[in-house]
Amino acid sequence: MKILFDNKNRCLVCLSGEIDHHNASAIRMKIDVAIDSHCPGEVYIDFSGVSFMDSSGIGLVMGRYRILREYGASLFVANCKGSIRKVMQLSGMNRLAKFVDGDFENEFLNSRKGETVNEQVANVK
Repeated sequence: MKILFDNKNRCLVCLSGEIDHHNASAIRMKIDVAIDSHCPGEVYIDFSGVSFMDSSGIGLVMGRYRILREYGASLFVANCKGSIRKVMQLSGMNRLAKFVDGDFENEFLNSRKGETVNEQVANVK
């Protein structure tokens, strides 16, 4: 898991591996700390590196949506493909978050050139 911030008051959460009930709470805590400490206007949760997700992933997104709504911030679900996208849509996540595709990690890194921006990298096992 990698959490990046850019100079446009946005946060990017790059998830990887499996998201299940064993690791979802640790992921939630890391994201919540990032949101609380930086108050971004937009949060992108990038699923491009996720190989498996159970219902804990839905809860992860739903909970971050609720927190961001309190801040008046927007949630984007990025690069959600195949069965993971289907599960997200069946659960109604597309009514809460905007689904987007793109190379957001490079976009965030390029927008930070010449700027000092906090970067948090967390390994969640």
